[in-house]
Amino acid sequence: MRQVPLHQTRRCSFYPDRQDLYLRLGTVAVFVRDQERSLRFYLDQLGFELAGDTRSPSGDRLLTVSPPDGTAILALVSPKPGSEESKLIGQPTQVMFLTEDFMGKYEEWSKRGVRFSERPQMQSPGVLCASFQDVDGNSFTLMSDEAVVQEVEQERRAHLARLESERRSAQELENAREVQARLFPQTRPEVATLQYDGICMQARSVGGDYYDFIDLGRERLGLVIGDISGKGTAAALLMANLQAHLRNLCVTYSSRPFIPFALEQPQRLLQSVNRLFCENTADRSFATLFFSEYDNAARRLRYANCGHLPALLLRSDDALERLSPTSTVVGLF
Repeated sequence: MRQVPLHQTRRCSFYPDRQDLYLRLGTVAVFVRDQERSLRFYLDQLGFELAGDTRSPSGDRLLTVSPPDGTAILALVSPKPGSEESKLIGQPTQVMFLTEDFMGKYEEWSKRGVRFSERPQMQSPGVLCASFQDVDGNSFTLMSDEAVVQEVEQERRAHLARLESERRSAQELENAREVQARLFPQTRPEVATLQYDGICMQARSVGGDYYDFIDLGRERLGLVIGDISGKGTAAALLMANLQAHLRNLCVTYSSRPFIPFALEQPQRLLQSVNRLFCENTADRSFATLFFSEYDNAARRLRYANCGHLPALLLRSDDALERLSPTSTVVGLF
């Protein structure tokens, strides 16, 4: 079996597509004499971040720091004098820090007072390293590998591509929301004997909820409420499809008076809508639909409820009437 050098192993901390359970290294202990003095070294000179500062049940201070990318955690442990752990203070830690810009990080840390025990050395083709010590003499290695740089660049490009894709998706979704908002009634036909209004608040940016006000001519107003099966963009497209069928048929029937006026029988209009919707959508797609026709002159409302929740009619004397379903859903059969 071919052995891979430690610095050439995979470095990504999390792979969402892995099948096994998530598992990563938690902390690496570094034994120090004075936690507060060591903390200042890691924060001020190495540019690390404070990861945690708590107390154990026994009262010991649990102090941890992390490099800026957060993929590793160092625990700064102050052992009791004379213990076996105290003998490890000032020893090589075998901890290695990888960077994409070795000379940049080397010069930065040197200016901050980090003590390097040697000048940068080429360990192998494409690999630079140098050892340094903390305030207690614990030694670490700073390393750069061309493979690391390439992987970091690949991850950065992939991250930027994801951000751009998410930005475009968000923009497209916002555009879709604006387009769908324009599909809802922008004006209300004047009706002398009826007060009415409508509003739609989608659970998502776009969806399959639908309402409409349609001028049917001859002082008649169509009031429509619908709900498309499914959610999101797919439902929004079906909603636009249903709206187009319904409006086109209403315009066709109301503009050709010599044809038996289908709005005299709302069920005939909805049979045509059902047929077109069924022919132009997937087998599992359907819509619940409440269609009503209000006659301004006669002050009469008649309706067909195609599998929708009962509409509520509030009369002038505050009496509430439920307009229950009269048939099955639209587009399924």
